[in-house]
Amino acid sequence: MGIGGQGEEEEEGLLADSTSATVFLSHKNKIPRDSFHLAYIIYFTLGAGFLLPWNAFITAVDYFGYLYPGTSVDRVFAVVYMLVCLVSLLLIVAYSHKSDSHLRINIGLVLFLLSMLVIPVMDQLYIKGRTGLLPGFYVTVASLALSGVADALAQGGIIGSAGELPERYMQAVVAGTAASGVLVSVLRILTKSIYPQDAHGLRRSANLYFSVSIVVMAICIIFYNVASHLPVIKYYKDIKMQTISEEKNVSSSLTGSVWRSTLWNIVGRVKWFGFGILVIYVVTLSIFPGYITEDVHSQVLRDWYPIILITCYNVFDLVGKSLTAVCLLENTKIAIGACFARVLFYPLFLSCLHGPKFFRTEIPVTLLTCLLGLTNGYFTSVLMIAAPKTVRLQHAETAGIVLVLFLVIGLAAGSVVAWFWVL
Repeated sequence: MGIGGQGEEEEEGLLADSTSATVFLSHKNKIPRDSFHLAYIIYFTLGAGFLLPWNAFITAVDYFGYLYPGTSVDRVFAVVYMLVCLVSLLLIVAYSHKSDSHLRINIGLVLFLLSMLVIPVMDQLYIKGRTGLLPGFYVTVASLALSGVADALAQGGIIGSAGELPERYMQAVVAGTAASGVLVSVLRILTKSIYPQDAHGLRRSANLYFSVSIVVMAICIIFYNVASHLPVIKYYKDIKMQTISEEKNVSSSLTGSVWRSTLWNIVGRVKWFGFGILVIYVVTLSIFPGYITEDVHSQVLRDWYPIILITCYNVFDLVGKSLTAVCLLENTKIAIGACFARVLFYPLFLSCLHGPKFFRTEIPVTLLTCLLGLTNGYFTSVLMIAAPKTVRLQHAETAGIVLVLFLVIGLAAGSVVAWFWVL
């Protein structure tokens, strides 16, 4: 685009931004209250909900490994889920301007529910605890793939939707994702304490994980459709609709090359936030959970050691994502720099394997795991909250989806890097 075209685009942007501000100021004195913090609770629950299905699959991986011996269950699950989710997100980003976010999120939540129902139903009607039934494995992988599509629809839409609202709602979603990990850790501790660690116990544990996920997902479907009727949510949605209406008066419709230009402008504005998030999850996933569960050992805690470390990580991830509700780092350059500085965790964790004897004990490993979770949670929350505010209100949803795309790429890359730990 030439200098003249760029100037026209900036002028339109200023006009659209001033319109947003005018619309907001005209409503400012009558902003509805979030009674009983209901909207916050709903977005927190939605954040927990869209991660529970994946957590259920990977937490029950021991049971699937027992059912289908000779298959690399954990690796197949990771590749299929991440690949399907990534491709789906790319399609959603490309066509988000042509689809309704409310419908996308509802479809995603329903697909989550269906994918979760497949496993316990198949277990009762077909598998019945028997091993080596490969058709069951293929159905399980297909169910996981369906869950990946649902993740792209629901997570992208919910984070995009939260990006259009005040900061506290994005913080609620991000904190909810951490609460999902804590819930799964609690369930894992309960099942290990209550059920015998044999085939029967693994089966009961897996059914419990999926049953809890089904209940939570049903609650999420109800909550999300209630949220759209809350006065505080309707208020901000009305502002967005008025802003879009005003934008149409000063620019052409978002079709074809116009939308592609707008999309690249959005990506350009949030790219450093996205790279920060990508680096966060490359570092985290290359250490957690693989290194935590396979490479460090305790003669005292034995098989409880990885469970305790995973719980510590999840609890401190929740603490980090909750801290932004009371102490939000405003300087995003520092936050992005801190994301890249997290690569220092590599030599630190490596020293817990090959360093001095003290570093190879439980205390340093536990402290580093807690710090890994705390920094993961805090800086993810900071960047997720800040990024959608750098674009116009009507593009905040797309900015949120782009961030999720960076996050999923980081998860996939981190999972691959985890295979190359020189241990």
